[in-house]
Amino acid sequence: MTTPPPTPFARTVRGDGPGLLLAHGAGGSIEANYGPIMEGLAARHTVIGVDYPGSGATPATPSRLEADELVDQLIAAADAEGLDTFAVSGYSLGGPVAIRLAARYPERVSSVVLSATFTHADTRTELAASIWQQLFESGQHTTLAAYLNLMAFGETALNALTLAQVQAATEQLAPVLPAGTPEQVDLVRRIDVRGDLPHLTAPTLVVVTTADPLIPPALQRELAAAIPTAEVAEVPTGHLPFAEQPQQWLKVISDFLARTSRP
Repeated sequence: MTTPPPTPFARTVRGDGPGLLLAHGAGGSIEANYGPIMEGLAARHTVIGVDYPGSGATPATPSRLEADELVDQLIAAADAEGLDTFAVSGYSLGGPVAIRLAARYPERVSSVVLSATFTHADTRTELAASIWQQLFESGQHTTLAAYLNLMAFGETALNALTLAQVQAATEQLAPVLPAGTPEQVDLVRRIDVRGDLPHLTAPTLVVVTTADPLIPPALQRELAAAIPTAEVAEVPTGHLPFAEQPQQWLKVISDFLARTSRP
């Protein structure tokens, strides 16, 4: 008996030009993580992203999330939009997903962009993610929203806000935390793509977020050092380049893609 194809995840398609696949972070979505730079990316590319289960318009599922499932969904979206080759950009959890995709489909990937990301969770990242997951699963969503503000904003950006502004942001975030958060954060804790790095042949840009409290810059630089041909761009931001430094983030990505994307 033939296994039916998986139900497609909710998809974002924008722009025209060389293909660009987007992989978002845990507890995010394509709109949340790439929305502030989407217009700039779509000005030169056919941009395609999928929302993970429990994010955006993709229904949540209680099943365990796997990296290869996310890769399969991205490839299915590219196929559906008629893209034979494409660049792939991964933010945070989307980084190891992008690495996995590029290792599995090297003939289709023209270039790779990895932002605020990692190949595996070190002890500090595992601890941060475990607290994130526990607070969500215990229903302490307001406390979790405050924790995420503390762990995602860079020190300079956070201290530029008043406590009242941070409290308001916390109250806005708590009720809209994605339902798929625990499964996505669980994948952060388990994923390990170090074995895929030798198979990464496409030109690669590692965007290091130098004031990142969530994914330590040392872990990001460790990733870059493990890819001999990788270029590194440093952006002075916490874990949210789309909120703190969107124009600089867009520029380093766009400049790299202009040199490496296939027509």
